[in-house]
Amino acid sequence: MERLCLDCGSPIRGRADKKYCDDSCRSNYNNRLNTEDNLVIKRVNNILKKNRAILATLNPNGKTKVSGKKLVSAGFKFEFHTSSYETQNGNTYTFCYEYGYLALNEDSYLLVKREESLG
Repeated sequence: MERLCLDCGSPIRGRADKKYCDDSCRSNYNNRLNTEDNLVIKRVNNILKKNRAILATLNPNGKTKVSGKKLVSAGFKFEFHTSSYETQNGNTYTFCYEYGYLALNEDSYLLVKREESLG
């Protein structure tokens, strides 16, 4: 049975376990695999960055109240966030990096900015 290169499909000569006809095909094949995997990560990171930018824009002073409609109309996606924090009294703040929100009622949110050092 003739073995074919995983990248270009041309016949392979040489070792029995060889998968590619040359280094260029090996590199192309692996780059294509990594690109497909990285697209999902890139899309999620772009959504997280957009959520953070929306929270930062709507909360320039570190603490404010906004409606959920305002967040949604700006393009905010509630299902994407980086962390959450539950207070001692049971409130759960949801964060997108250092900017977060607390649901107050059906359509009202308290936006906050967490001040902390990374080091």
